Amino acid sequence: MSDYITIKGARENNLKSIDLEFKKNQLIVMTGLSGSGKTSLAFDTIYEEGRRRYVESLSSYARQFLGNMEKPDVDVIEGLSPAISIDQKTTSNNPRSTVGTVTEIYDYVRLLFARIGRVYCPTHKIEIKSQTIQEMTNKVLENDGEKLVILAPIVRGKKGTHKNIIENLRKDGYTRVRINKEEHELDEDIKLEKNLRYDIDVVIDRIIVKESATSRLYDSLEVASKLGEGHVKVLVKGEEQLFSEHFACPICGFTVPELEPRLFSFNAPYGACETCAGLGFKRKVDPNILLPDQGLSLRENVFRKYANMDSLYYQQIEQTAIAMDIPLDKPFRDLTEKQKNIILYGTDELINFRYISRTGNMYHNAKRPFEGVVTSLERRYLSSTSKAVRNWIESMMNDIPCDVCHGKKLNKEALSVYVDGLNIYEISELSILHLVDFLNNINLTEKEFEIAKPIIKEMKARLGFLINVGLDYLSLSRLAGTLSGGEAQRIRLATQIGSRLTGVLYVLDEPSIGLHQRDNRRLINTLKDMRDLGNTMIVVEHDHEMIMDSDLVVDIGPGAGDHGGEVVFVGTPAELLKDEKSITAKYLRGDYKIPIPKKRREHKNGYLRVEKASQNNLKNISVDFPIGCFTVVTGVSGSGKSSLVNDVLYTNLANLITRRNETAGKVERIENYQIFDKIIDIDQSAIGRTPRSNPATYTGVFDHIRDLFARTKEAKLRGYDKGRFSFNVKGGRCEHCQGDGVIKIEMHFMPDLYVECEECHGKRYNKETLQVKYKGKTIADILNMRVEESLKFFENLPKIYNRLKTINDVGLGYIQLGQSSTTLSGGEAQRVKLASELYKKISNHSIYILDEPTTGLHTHDIKKLIEVLNDIVDKGATVILIEHNLDVIKVADHIIDLGPEGGDRGGEIIALGTPEEVIENKKSYTGQYLKEILKA
Repeated sequence: MSDYITIKGARENNLKSIDLEFKKNQLIVMTGLSGSGKTSLAFDTIYEEGRRRYVESLSSYARQFLGNMEKPDVDVIEGLSPAISIDQKTTSNNPRSTVGTVTEIYDYVRLLFARIGRVYCPTHKIEIKSQTIQEMTNKVLENDGEKLVILAPIVRGKKGTHKNIIENLRKDGYTRVRINKEEHELDEDIKLEKNLRYDIDVVIDRIIVKESATSRLYDSLEVASKLGEGHVKVLVKGEEQLFSEHFACPICGFTVPELEPRLFSFNAPYGACETCAGLGFKRKVDPNILLPDQGLSLRENVFRKYANMDSLYYQQIEQTAIAMDIPLDKPFRDLTEKQKNIILYGTDELINFRYISRTGNMYHNAKRPFEGVVTSLERRYLSSTSKAVRNWIESMMNDIPCDVCHGKKLNKEALSVYVDGLNIYEISELSILHLVDFLNNINLTEKEFEIAKPIIKEMKARLGFLINVGLDYLSLSRLAGTLSGGEAQRIRLATQIGSRLTGVLYVLDEPSIGLHQRDNRRLINTLKDMRDLGNTMIVVEHDHEMIMDSDLVVDIGPGAGDHGGEVVFVGTPAELLKDEKSITAKYLRGDYKIPIPKKRREHKNGYLRVEKASQNNLKNISVDFPIGCFTVVTGVSGSGKSSLVNDVLYTNLANLITRRNETAGKVERIENYQIFDKIIDIDQSAIGRTPRSNPATYTGVFDHIRDLFARTKEAKLRGYDKGRFSFNVKGGRCEHCQGDGVIKIEMHFMPDLYVECEECHGKRYNKETLQVKYKGKTIADILNMRVEESLKFFENLPKIYNRLKTINDVGLGYIQLGQSSTTLSGGEAQRVKLASELYKKISNHSIYILDEPTTGLHTHDIKKLIEVLNDIVDKGATVILIEHNLDVIKVADHIIDLGPEGGDRGGEIIALGTPEEVIENKKSYTGQYLKEILKA
């Protein structure tokens, strides 16, 4: 077996037929300018070929579900190991997916509770122990005079035809069974579907409860318990009572089924809260979204989102208000709770409605209760088959905590089981650091400790991996969909360490994203540990510390896009420092650097003040953001930066400026917001969810390009208008893929796969449309151009050129105009949004909020980004950034440093002021690392 991986003639995307050879079992960092071809080499060539070879090794039956996998454009790759990619894409938006389920730690927690959990009655707070047959008999005798059925549960939620079980029951002389709550005679021909789940109960006895029947009752319960392996069901007045020889409260009869791991799963019907099905919330119409301006009265149509003034729905509201003595001219917010509830949720009282048509010549009378606006919308949401209606109602809905489990996801039986004083929900809510502390100091009996020892050992090992990648502030209950790209990537990294695989090729995409410089060392050590297990680690990275700690550096460049795609340098970090060609080396040596401003902007325009913010882990902090300045919010991972900037500042400002009424972060008040009339939040969410969305459409430049094509001579001769050149509507687009250029294959158990359309070969348009050309290029050719190339092509057309220039200015000259939004990283999507805003008017009434805009950027590109952001501030706007990158922090006018740690040990202000002031604060981790940069 070869000790080397050899690549010859790699030409994927902008790679220029490069050859490369490196030894396995090393930590290899691939670096270079943004768009130079690092990802094309690491992911699109090395990883894709590894994945393709794995799929090729599967049976032809399995391959038919995976479609044809294109071979990367490369001549030879030799010595390739099985490849695993750990990229920045968020783990899952499924509300059932949490940190605990993704890392599989929650499986061990469930096992722990199933094996050593103690059951307590939620009402009487006493420990529940098993019931004897006599205790069951005494409880049933309380139903004096009632007819009841005694059942033995023998199958519970299991798939299969259960043919043998039913046959054995016949042989044993039983006559009736209850299958999924329906009674059947056993002499019937009972046929069950093998793929469906069934509950099967055997009817043991039908009996009227009386004192004289005590002996018979005892015998029947004993037979049922024996057949049901300790479980008995008693049907009284159509309701089931569950008895167990295992757990039941002797006072109130609260019973818990046998403790097994599935009882503690919110993804299984046995453990999940029945009301919310284990989600912890219900999708409901939110009155705050339905009524954005509650200062309006009913007569001023406070329900304008729901109905027009001349509609039948408004007539219903008005006539209900008159009938129930609800003032029509009083602001809705000033009505009593009872009056608001009548309008929102309806009344049972009969009301005489008189409906009048819009024309006024038709009438209809009806006497009925008023359903309520919220009730009506929720009913229509469930019953409507119209996608438009459902989308309209969904725009007024929100996730509201379940009123039964209060967001805990589990039923009361599962939540009644405790280990050392905590139930499974309370353990899941602990931060990872506190959970380790709990496990280290757990108070168990000698027998419990022996049972729990291997489970706790495995849990502590996996929790240790999460701590090592800087995620000690997360809890197991944290939803996977709320994680940043960097957090999601490091969680998958920790999961891989837990698998202890060897001989694997791991390809990672900037694992240091979202990580404070303090936690970087632990991440690097984790990658080295994986290497030492016998794995090859290929890391696409810009972080200087990671580059200098690697075994081998591959620098791709020299420029981006068509100016890149070549191997500029291969060697050790020490050799890189001596290289004269590499731009990366020049920044590492200090030949090139991002200049520190000679003078910081003064706080001349006052402050935007956040008073007593308490969202998530923020500890009632008050903070001033200088207006008209460049402010950077810093702090270790999990310290509360996003809670302060995104959840508190942005959501509350948006509500105040746009007069909307959406859910916002907890804060007492925000002062001096009146100066702003425009708030721009530029986050890392995708610019679209389908392949149809791309930088050209998002920035608006594609409208002008379509206008240009519609004005060509060929288009006029054919009678084509601007719409002909849109791939979103019928006419000019390829109908086989409906303008996507790719066909989506749903994989069900795997991520959806996109394959190139066979009809248009990815061009999106039909043949007739592609016959129209401008300067020898079709509309598809334009979409395939890189931004940098298109600047030269459209240099004489200011409308198009100026918009393209803004995309180039934010360091995205290498991306294609029509590049699918699904292929853009979070950082690239964010910079596309920034580019679309730069073209609009910037004033001193604008405030820009950005979340780690340096994601995916080389130091050379960060320099360009800082110039763009400074230009925005120079035009009078206020810019607020969340950032870990020291090159950005050092040029800030004002720093707000949060900490001291992550999670519940954070949420405090540690340092405030200019970079020069922050480095003097000994408590600030940011200041400690910044001091080295400023001195250098």
